[in-house]
Amino acid sequence: MASILQDLSMLKAVIFDLDGLLIDSEPLWRKAEIEILTPLGVPLSEEMCRVTQGTRVDRAIAHWYESFPWKSPKPEAIEQQVVDRVIELIRDQGQPMAGAIEIIDFFKAKNLPIGLCSSSWMNVIAAAIERLGIEDRLDVIYSAENETYGKPHPGCYITAAQKLGVEPYDCIVFEDSFNGAIAAKAALMNVVAIPEPFLADSGKWGFCDLVLDSLRDFSSEHFASLELANRKN
Repeated sequence: MASILQDLSMLKAVIFDLDGLLIDSEPLWRKAEIEILTPLGVPLSEEMCRVTQGTRVDRAIAHWYESFPWKSPKPEAIEQQVVDRVIELIRDQGQPMAGAIEIIDFFKAKNLPIGLCSSSWMNVIAAAIERLGIEDRLDVIYSAENETYGKPHPGCYITAAQKLGVEPYDCIVFEDSFNGAIAAKAALMNVVAIPEPFLADSGKWGFCDLVLDSLRDFSSEHFASLELANRKN
């Protein structure tokens, strides 16, 4: 009986965010938003763009429309323009984050199912995973566009776990954004945060199970520690 209970508490899957975690696309999102929204009278800066980082593009555009309303075109049209521009930039400039391919290989070697759960629309996800060449290594690819609410709501992560065939509390989630980390933790998952360098020293990441500077820093020891902690919960 003890061995069965121990097996039930094992970590059984890993889920990765995409933008800013596996692919260095957050600067590309900011570039696209600034290019498209500035002519509409929205005084966006790099710092302002980080306010909506990790949220769905529809929510981000709605935020800026509510703050700096413009006459036309409609927010939905602007949303599409931003998405189209980001896809162009990813296909032309997208680069893997440090350690991204290696950490996928790490979990592949452990035979853990691997999921991707992103706030981006599926066409953006498709462009990114094609650029990275990782589609055949992912067992589940899921977009928050299929949910009523995006991150920081936990719905997308709960659904991703269901698609992987595991309980949320048996998943490790890797996130770079605060909104994404909140979503994963609200789903009762084990959260590894990889914040942008200028946010790494912020105390607000204290709810995460592990905070690292880079995906390259994740080790077998970290995995064993997370697994041990999961067995105790």
